Amino acid sequence: MKSVRGVGYNRNLSTNAGIINRPPQEKPMAEEDLERYETEVELQIYHEYRDVLPLFKYVVETERRFYLANQVDVETKVSDRATYFEIKLEDAWVWDMYRPARFLKNVKVMSFRDVNIEELEPQPSL
Repeated sequence: MKSVRGVGYNRNLSTNAGIINRPPQEKPMAEEDLERYETEVELQIYHEYRDVLPLFKYVVETERRFYLANQVDVETKVSDRATYFEIKLEDAWVWDMYRPARFLKNVKVMSFRDVNIEELEPQPSL
């Protein structure tokens, strides 16, 4: 058996069968652990949403995402085969557990389905 080394890299190669021997991988996450993790992340996002809501003027819901924004522009577009909505958001926040940063400067969303846009009531100053 040969040992191959590279920058920060070490693996053993079997010269006879071409088999690569790698260190054993960690056990996959149990389904319950994954559900618990996702529930915790969703709860953290909810708390963040509740904290940032007063900073925004609009709530925008599409079939895929939920946004808060201070500027919203919607255009109905017609192509050869379909009608869709192009939504442009400025100064936005997105509810997305897979995104490390939820604050966005500019967002452009295309949707072939319903889009719900609500203007929020201004929050009274304390």
